[in-house]
Order: sequence, then structure tokens, then C-alpha cells
Amino acid sequence: MYKVKIQSFEGPFDLMVYLIENARMDIYDINISEITQQYIDYLQEMESLDIEVGSEFIVLAAVLIRLKSRMLLPRMNQEGEVVIDEDPRAELAEKLIEYKKTKRIAEMLQEREEYMESVFTKPGEDVSQYLNSPVEVLNVDSDQFVQAFLSFLSRRKKITEVRARYQRPRSPRESIEERIKNMSAVLEEKLKTQETVSFSDLVPDHPDRYDMILSFSSLLEMMKTQGYDAEQKENYGEITVRRIAGENRKAGEDHDAE
Repeated sequence: MYKVKIQSFEGPFDLMVYLIENARMDIYDINISEITQQYIDYLQEMESLDIEVGSEFIVLAAVLIRLKSRMLLPRMNQEGEVVIDEDPRAELAEKLIEYKKTKRIAEMLQEREEYMESVFTKPGEDVSQYLNSPVEVLNVDSDQFVQAFLSFLSRRKKITEVRARYQRPRSPRESIEERIKNMSAVLEEKLKTQETVSFSDLVPDHPDRYDMILSFSSLLEMMKTQGYDAEQKENYGEITVRRIAGENRKAGEDHDAE
């Protein structure tokens, strides 16, 4: 037995699509007898619940009943022969397919509208001062233009030759052992008169990325082996370095002696 569940439909075609999809039927091979019965049961259920049934629902019910009778009774001509016409369900199937396409487009536009309601656009700016500005024209003759172009080619050729023959010298990179030695000397000197030293004071002047990474790695190694501690009170803030007092300091010094 088919059980009808009352829910809101936008129109008769919306109900038809629901019934066909719920019954898992091919829209080109609708079981008209079954769908007609389900459709009428739904309308009767609406009436029993005092829900007003629109005239468009009644019209489609009449169409379904007519299709059902055409499917059950063969069509005869005047000579009593059976006439084979095109599938009477074809027109209904085409209308249902067109309705589904329209509904999908409407849903897509609705989603797009909801999305665009949360998008804020920047108001247009007045760019007339740039659009209305006169075009600048160089007042040069053809000989001057040719000479300028030849001069450009000559300079470019010289630069290419220089780059091919010479290479920019690179200073040798400092090792982590050398950086630890230099940083230790700075720390020992500064900690004689102050309790902490800024990490920036331990980095060479005009450091590049390699210098910063090498200095930071050296500091971590010194904290591990030489009895130093570091503190950073806030993200991206200055790092301060101090000497650990007591046993930790002694352990670091003993490690250096080894």
C-alpha cells in the first residue's frame, strides 16, 4: 500500500517529480497507472486535512487520467484497425524534464543571490584625471631615435660581456663553531656589566637570512652546552640572553673545559 506523506510542493509538476523520483521510475517510462493513483491519493489526503487544492493540481490530475485511459485502451480507426501513435507519455515527460531544468536553474540563482548578499564591493573611484590626461609625445626625429636605440644595444652588449667574464666574489660563510666562539666572547664581555644581552647584539651588522639562522642555531647550542638561557616575552619580540647561575652554570663551564 502506498503511504502519502503530506509536504509542501510549489505546483503539480513539483509533486509529479517527487512521486516519480520516490518510486525510482524512468521519466521516459512512467508507469502512468501507478503514478496517477499516487497523485490522486495525495490530492485526497490534502482535502481530508482541509488543505486547499489549487486548480492546477486538478488540471494535471485530469491529464493523468486521460493518459491512463489512452494507455489502457488501444486506439481504433474507422476500419477497426489498431492505430499505433507515438507514446502518449512523451509530451508529459518533456514537460517534466523542462520543469526540472528550470527548477535547478532557479535553485542555482537562489544560492548565488544568498552568496552575493554576503559580498561587499568597493565603490568605484573617479579615474577621469588619468583618462583625460593628454598623451605625451616625444619630440625627436628619426635620427635621434635610431642613435638612442643603438646606444641602448651597445650598453646591453657590454653588460652581457662583463657578466660572462666576471663573477661577483662571495665572502666565505662562517661556520657554527666560529659563530659560537664570537657570540661567547660578546656575551662574556657584556655580562660583566649587565644581567642580560639582546640577541640582536650577538648578530653581525647587516645580517642576511643565513646570519640570522646561524646565530639562532648557535644560541640554541650554547644554551645546551655552555650554561646560557634565553627568553622572549612576546611573539616576534626581542630575545634576551642571560647566564644560568648555580649548578647549571657550573655544568656548562665543566662541559667547556672538557
